Amino acid sequence: MTDDVTRRIATANNMAVRQRNYRRARDRALARLAQAYPDDYRDLLEQERASDERMGKSWVDIAGNTITSQLGTRSSTTAARPQAADCGEDEGDRGGEA
Repeated sequence: MTDDVTRRIATANNMAVRQRNYRRARDRALARLAQAYPDDYRDLLEQERASDERMGKSWVDIAGNTITSQLGTRSSTTAARPQAADCGEDEGDRGGEA
């Protein structure tokens, strides 16, 4: 029985590592696309937000507060770029944080 449990734990660990690596690569690719095409990124983000609002879903910030600012204001293209923490280039393992 312990061999079965050990195998299950190893399988779960491998799946978690693969999923984390995939998410980090996807986040880096999204950051690069947002920097290369900021207007397209902003337009798509506005469409997604409008779609979510029609379905009754609200957007929240990292602290869990509802986001009330409009993405439609185009004061600068830096607003469309993800923050440096989202790029994932120099992020290490944060103890399993997703």
